[in-house]
Amino acid sequence: MSVENKVIVITGASSGIGEASAKLLASHGAKVVLGARRESRLQELVRAIAAQGGQAAYRVTDVTNPGDLTALVDLAKTKFGGIDVIFNNAGIMPTSPISALKTDEWNAMIEVNLKGVLNGVAAVMPEFTKQKHGQIITTSSVAGLKSFAGSGVYGATKFAVRNLMEVIRMESAQEQTNIRTTSLYPAAINTELLHTITDAGSKQGMNKLYESVGITPDAVARVVDFAVAQPADVNVNEFTIYPTKQGSVKNLV
Repeated sequence: MSVENKVIVITGASSGIGEASAKLLASHGAKVVLGARRESRLQELVRAIAAQGGQAAYRVTDVTNPGDLTALVDLAKTKFGGIDVIFNNAGIMPTSPISALKTDEWNAMIEVNLKGVLNGVAAVMPEFTKQKHGQIITTSSVAGLKSFAGSGVYGATKFAVRNLMEVIRMESAQEQTNIRTTSLYPAAINTELLHTITDAGSKQGMNKLYESVGITPDAVARVVDFAVAQPADVNVNEFTIYPTKQGSVKNLV
């Protein structure tokens, strides 16, 4: 059980869960290929990984652009000779009541949280199908398991991702392509997601929750590392990651 020498593409890699996962996986010998929109953050992360003896490459990536995901996967193949895992981690969370009618934010969540994942799947599926192995890890949310007031559209994208990953797992078993899927359902993890909230009421409530119970992205990174390290015949496909202190809440977690 090891991630050593596995080639892992990570989107949303410039901060939060993506950054923490890149650092941990690289420290355990994985070769990470990082995608995000902020080049300076990607450069800094690659330098930090290299300074610790790890192997990393990056490409500026907008997950809403299918060509960017294809190019990121091509970089993994060119730089490290193949691809074993894609971690679809990029996401945004501008939560608000449906009655606020923030339709631009609804569409942005659909583009990033759902279509961005689909673009990642499309980029790796030909290679995974041909080589008859691969792993697709995707960050959903506890809002992909439960419904929360204030998160109707965000939750809808995360419920969709949950269904998508399970269907890929089932179809892969039927088609005997050995593609493993892992869905992550984080709760209050301290990342930059809160910065995308523009609705004043939602932002106040979320900030209060995260300040009281939030935990670091390293918690999720350890789960990613565990999932990737499993033997090829083992698919650990769903993880819910809660802060121990977090109970039930009225709004999105």
